[in-house]
Amino acid sequence: MNENQKSAIPNLQSPINRVGIIGSGTMGSGIAQIAATSGCTVKLYDTNEAALEKAKASLEKILNRLIEKERIDTDEKNRIQNNISYVNSLKDLSDSNLTIEAIIENLDIKQKVFSELETYVSDDCVIASNTSSLSIASIASSLKKPARCIGIHFFNPAPLMRLVEVIPAIQTSKEVLEKTVSVIKNWKKTVAIAKDTPGFIVNRVARPFYGEALRIYEEGIASFQEIDAAMKELGGFRMGPFELMDFIGNDVNYTVTETVYNAFYQDPRYKPSFTQQRLSEAGYLGRKTGKGYYNYNKNVIQNGAKRSEESFSNNENLQKQIFNRILIMLINEAADALFWNIASAEDIDNAMTKGVNYPKGLLAWADEKGITWCIEKMDELYNEYHEDRYRCSPLLRKMSRKGVRFETGGLRF
Repeated sequence: MNENQKSAIPNLQSPINRVGIIGSGTMGSGIAQIAATSGCTVKLYDTNEAALEKAKASLEKILNRLIEKERIDTDEKNRIQNNISYVNSLKDLSDSNLTIEAIIENLDIKQKVFSELETYVSDDCVIASNTSSLSIASIASSLKKPARCIGIHFFNPAPLMRLVEVIPAIQTSKEVLEKTVSVIKNWKKTVAIAKDTPGFIVNRVARPFYGEALRIYEEGIASFQEIDAAMKELGGFRMGPFELMDFIGNDVNYTVTETVYNAFYQDPRYKPSFTQQRLSEAGYLGRKTGKGYYNYNKNVIQNGAKRSEESFSNNENLQKQIFNRILIMLINEAADALFWNIASAEDIDNAMTKGVNYPKGLLAWADEKGITWCIEKMDELYNEYHEDRYRCSPLLRKMSRKGVRFETGGLRF
């Protein structure tokens, strides 16, 4: 390492205890709450004064609710609130030793913000993005000292969700990665380290939960309600794929799918659905608009979905067909993420159970079902459709030949 490279790496000997958050929306406010609860001095920045006032009022409600539930007392509430200040100038973050950006998913805007931010903060400040799908390397390229840049991806709602994906760019120094992991763990979160690839762990591995469910519907095999019922009743998922897409927002979910699809050079495994595109175009975005895959008028839900689920519950074979098809596509995606060294086996399973509340880790599920079962199910789909979408991960075949299982902690070949 030459002298220029050394000078580009922040001095991280001092503890990270002054945190700047860029963006006071739901995610930014949630991250601010986490940092403040952990004892950090936090500055929450937004150019919109109304947004800052809304974030402040929202935190007040959240903390009062925690008092009602006897999870904190009034002194703790005051301590958390006093740890957060609300600012409308990026210059106000100049004393931060960690900044986390949580704004719109637009690379040009993020790069512009990062470039300006760097002119205010010290050389020792770690600059992080909460992006869920954009390249950390591209974001880091806007900095004069890109070694300080890293991805810190929280899940919504940030104070409740245990997982945080930490994503080093190829420019990120080892010291910045180690310090970031230490900080996030001190904030009482579970860390999953992911390679800087489209979707990281969760937004990549979870694509079949939505995509294959949509494919099953478009083939006329089952309805939204029937597919959701199969995943909940047989799989133990808290929400079915269509319920979850309505909860996330069809516009948001479709955009993530389209982003991952294009980032992977139109790999057919991530191909978006015309059904979801049309719902997005129609403004049927889910719960936030009152209509999506389901109509959120209470009378419509009771009269429509209930009858469908009752008749479907008697068709055990169809339920198994749906559940097995979506499950194996999820397992195959998780296995491929491990094959391409996106993350460790432990981090992949942690990401899915603690990031999106899956009932089991997908690699652990593969061990339970059996590697041979996984290969057979993937090959059945490929033989039926002859589409590259249904190609079996090379890792599963390699494991079968070696007679090994995933198990916690990775593979030993």
